[in-house]
Amino acid sequence: METYVKDWQIVEVFDAETVIGDVLWGIVEDDQTYRFYTGDYVCSSKITRVDIVNHVVITASKSIYKLVGEGIKSKVAFSNFELLRNGFSPQEIEILNQSPTTLH
Repeated sequence: METYVKDWQIVEVFDAETVIGDVLWGIVEDDQTYRFYTGDYVCSSKITRVDIVNHVVITASKSIYKLVGEGIKSKVAFSNFELLRNGFSPQEIEILNQSPTTLH
């Protein structure tokens, strides 16, 4: 059973100069596991294997994601990881971080 993801990104999560790991972030196109609805965002657990030839990502939780179309690589600081897990894309997080308004 697989989850098909479009508009996907392999996101490097880092803390200072240390890479913590990579996760997959994208939009669900189809989900054979019945965990997600079409159009939902998904932020995976840590990636353990990427098979570019077959467009497959496997995670630490043993989830299998099929990558649809072209994707990109991006980076997110660990301090912003909860935003990523809550649906903000890396690009949206970057915009939030550039905003002069501080939310408390």
